[in-house]
Amino acid sequence: MLHSRKRSSTSILITGLLAAVFALSANLAAALALPKGVTQGPSVEGITEYRLANGLKVLLLPDASKPTVTVNVTYLVGSRFENYGETGMAHLLEHLMFKGAPKYTSIPQEFAKRGMTFNGTTSLDRTNYYEFFQAGDDNLKWAIEMEAGRMVHSFIAKKDLDSEMTVVRNEYEKGENSPFSVMQKRMQSVAFDWHSYGKPTIGNRSDIENVKIENLQAFYRMYYQPDNAVLLVAGKFDPVLTLQWIERAFGPIAKPKRRLPPLWTVEPTQDGERGFTVRRKGDLQIIEVAYKVPSGLHPDSDALSFAADILTDTPNGRLHKQLVESGKAVQVFSQSIGAFAPGLQVIGAVVKSGEPIEPVRDALIAAIEDFKNTPPTKEEIERVRRDYANQIEKMLNDHRQAGVALSEAIALGDWRLLFLSRDLQQKVTSAQVAAAAGLYFKRDNRTVGLFQPEDQPQRVTVPTAPGAAELLKDYQPKQQVASSEAFDPSQANIDARTQHAKIGGLELALLPKQNRGETVAVALRLHWGDEKSLFGKQTVASITDDMLMRGNSKFSREQLADEFAKLKLSGSPYRFETTRANLPAALRLVAQVLQQPSFPPAEFEQLRKQTLVGIESQRNEPETQASMAIGEHFNHYPKGDWRAFQSLDESIAELGKLTLDDVKAFHKDFYGASKGELAIVGDFDPAEISKIVEQSFGNWRSAAGYTRVPESYADIAPMRKNINTPDKENGVYTARVNLDLRDDDADYPALLVANYLIGGGAGMDSRLMQRIRQKDGLSYGVGSSLRAGSIDRNGSFAIQAIAAPRNLAKVDTAVQEELARLLKDGFSAEELARAKSGILQQRLQTRAQDGSLASAWVSNLYLDRTFAWSKALEDKIAALNVERVNAALRKALDPARMTVVIAGDEAKMKAAAMPANKIRVITANKIRVITANKI
Repeated sequence: MLHSRKRSSTSILITGLLAAVFALSANLAAALALPKGVTQGPSVEGITEYRLANGLKVLLLPDASKPTVTVNVTYLVGSRFENYGETGMAHLLEHLMFKGAPKYTSIPQEFAKRGMTFNGTTSLDRTNYYEFFQAGDDNLKWAIEMEAGRMVHSFIAKKDLDSEMTVVRNEYEKGENSPFSVMQKRMQSVAFDWHSYGKPTIGNRSDIENVKIENLQAFYRMYYQPDNAVLLVAGKFDPVLTLQWIERAFGPIAKPKRRLPPLWTVEPTQDGERGFTVRRKGDLQIIEVAYKVPSGLHPDSDALSFAADILTDTPNGRLHKQLVESGKAVQVFSQSIGAFAPGLQVIGAVVKSGEPIEPVRDALIAAIEDFKNTPPTKEEIERVRRDYANQIEKMLNDHRQAGVALSEAIALGDWRLLFLSRDLQQKVTSAQVAAAAGLYFKRDNRTVGLFQPEDQPQRVTVPTAPGAAELLKDYQPKQQVASSEAFDPSQANIDARTQHAKIGGLELALLPKQNRGETVAVALRLHWGDEKSLFGKQTVASITDDMLMRGNSKFSREQLADEFAKLKLSGSPYRFETTRANLPAALRLVAQVLQQPSFPPAEFEQLRKQTLVGIESQRNEPETQASMAIGEHFNHYPKGDWRAFQSLDESIAELGKLTLDDVKAFHKDFYGASKGELAIVGDFDPAEISKIVEQSFGNWRSAAGYTRVPESYADIAPMRKNINTPDKENGVYTARVNLDLRDDDADYPALLVANYLIGGGAGMDSRLMQRIRQKDGLSYGVGSSLRAGSIDRNGSFAIQAIAAPRNLAKVDTAVQEELARLLKDGFSAEELARAKSGILQQRLQTRAQDGSLASAWVSNLYLDRTFAWSKALEDKIAALNVERVNAALRKALDPARMTVVIAGDEAKMKAAAMPANKIRVITANKIRVITANKI
């Protein structure tokens, strides 16, 4: 039903990745005093449902363990509900929902002021909007009232459509640059005859460009109503007050009198294999094989998910072993398209450009369709069960992830399906998996390759799925209560709670605290070598690190992956999360991974090939071309230097010369814990863990001594460069200037705020986004970044934007004009106030995340700092006035000193520069220019 297979969706904006967890017993939920007109529904594992008189469903997930809150609204409408000629409308409407309502005219500014992370996503079956923010009555009440305000009163105005349509079109063009995105679109359109799942969520270009505002308004009025929505509030909040606020905000919205239109199209049974070929410029080959499969509500859905994972898992999957380890392919993958209605199970492979693709295609099809004859082993079934259980457990400990996952269950018919599916997945058997594979993975039900006539077709009729009510009639929810503490993420409390020690060459920061699920985060950083000994070692260092998880003295690559899963260990040896019970074994295992790699020859060759294909696949991408040009221009170190920029060709050449003996020698000569930092944050016993760290790392020494390799500031002369990337629908604008800057400079706090407002954190309220996206509609994404050294004076300021090639010159002009206006007029006091509020709240939210806190302690230990340094920086930010910020910016930034690189299709860029009264007419033999008709 709900499982790990990738879903198809398009998002408007992602401003950061933060996390929190939820927990509340059903008994507490049942005790709430309900406002008039509110009724209580079912409760499952701390989640309680309520319903307002107008039909709005409300889910409450209180959890006091972290001072953050998620508000998520799911509307039961996605691209599946669009009519012909209106594709992409659900996603376009998602964008317009951020343009405001009568009482909320500046939603992006409020998000930025409140430091809120927000997102809107559209999929085939649903649309959702969420805000993630610092807990507090003011923030939560505003978010609830804002969502109520835009539910039925959003502007959905023509002027906003005119600007946002081009932004969405640029998002479409960005997808056209991706071979995988293009393949998914073609797969949908070829595999489905009539069902709306045959249309990608982003829509058809002409539909996006020509949609009428009246159509969008009608679509909005039909589906954006309380009886078609589910509101979720999760995190640290008062349930009684919150339910009252929800009723006051949403209750006055009248229950709609309209009836939702029924969708009756059923995809007919496929009557033979289908195929398509996409021929576009690119650097890798992709094979995809898709089969029609039933709805996510059907019992066969979980069994098919098991089959896909058993086939495509890396490194344990059957196809990985058959195709990747043999060198025929460099990667295998799976993806599902659809959920509520019958959809597709896609299984694919990536093949290096220039190598034979037909044998891989034939082997891929044979392995999939022969799966029924070789049922999964007990080990394979247990591995998938464990992986699914770990994924869901981790999701349930993160209330923002839970909100999105519940949106998918809501789209199927009921949020409780998430828990029912979790329980049923643990009961899936090998026989069920083999039977489901045999029923659906058949020749005449697949889409791939060429069409071939057949007198005896092997047709498959997809069965009807039961409804959510039938599936849930005998469901008994589990009762789960977990203890956690209300942790104070202030810098003073962090410093006071953290224990410090030194074991061997490792500096330790240990911060024990009670967490939901007894989770714990670990960050480790090791240092070795110096400027001389590391010369020419960039590539071998990278490959050595990548080889660590491919086998060691005790475990093969496959066994190592299993051990990580058994210990609920997610991440890398240097950054990972696990649980209290598994932390001791996890630390021992990580020490073994770092100290005793076996460097299998076959894995080395596989990694080298995958790395080469990965490099080659990016060679002609605008982002890569622009990045390479910027890197080469600003490099001021000699070739081979540890700090030097390495081009694609240099990387390829180094990989070609690299041997397995080089890798073994690098590990022997450099790896060790003579100098390093280790931070652990979460649910653990410091005394116990200190002993294990001493046993595992205390005597591990590096043969090479360590001396920090300094980085230096270089005043690089500016340049402007255009790079031609033919046949690419999207382009890139990049600008950069070096700054003589350290993070303890007097001007650093002011520059941090300035960058936030220019494009480095204020989201759509930033100067660049307001001009280039909101006003001019030229780009889906534009932003800025500020870098400052903590020891060396090596800072920089950069700007990057994506846009259609025809709009890149306009983006360039807009950036220059905005920087000139900013330097002339400066920021306003109101902007500064919003920036202070947003920055300080975002920093608090980051400190509330254990993984971020562990990483910050690792950095602080290296720099000999505590969180008092962080508090001092925030105090300096809070004390800033607008004159200080503007003066610091004018002192540091000279647009004339910025290097600008623009990468895009030169022909499309030149076409945009033609006179407005000219039209290009392309014939078979030539391009000619004629004068357009004038009115």
